Amino acid sequence: MLKGLAETAKNFAGSFVSKDRLTTVEYPEERIAPIENTRDFPFLIFDGKDPMAGLRCVACQICEKECPPKCIYIVKSADKKPDYVGKQQFYPTRFDIDISVCMSCQICVEVCPFEAIKMDTEFELSTTDRFGGLLYDREQLSKSNEYYNRIHPTEAAEVDTRLAEEKVKLEAKAKAAAEAAAAKAAAAAAAPKETPVKEPGA
Repeated sequence: MLKGLAETAKNFAGSFVSKDRLTTVEYPEERIAPIENTRDFPFLIFDGKDPMAGLRCVACQICEKECPPKCIYIVKSADKKPDYVGKQQFYPTRFDIDISVCMSCQICVEVCPFEAIKMDTEFELSTTDRFGGLLYDREQLSKSNEYYNRIHPTEAAEVDTRLAEEKVKLEAKAKAAAEAAAAKAAAAAAAPKETPVKEPGA
């Protein structure tokens, strides 16, 4: 017990001359940077410059179904529009998350097959509006891939590498299909046309 008291006294006295001995952060004037694996609330990722055009979400609604507290609300579009690479995709006309209900379990992130939803490190979301102020829509939830790389650099780099590899495979597959179709059309054009045979007396 005496050794413990001596250590406490040493830290107390040392805190007046050494900042390394301070164990208290004077929040909000001083802040500790969140660690990379911090997870608070979900956000949606978009590629490119336009949040709505580059939104990765295709409104598959898997996250909505798998969410334990049922705080995700999605309305799927009736039409398709090109994403940032020009591929026709469905999109969410409405994507809301009730932050007041979200339990930060990250299940929505784990079940998303499009790497469209990730966990943010932002926690200062207090508001005087308990209900409307904590219901975030797709505009409020949308953040760029650059932002994702900034807060989760290791994870984001792995995701970007995997998506780039998948894109290369899809482009190679599309190119092979186009070449096969062109070869088939060329073969059909080069094939000799059969002359109809007239029957005697016709």
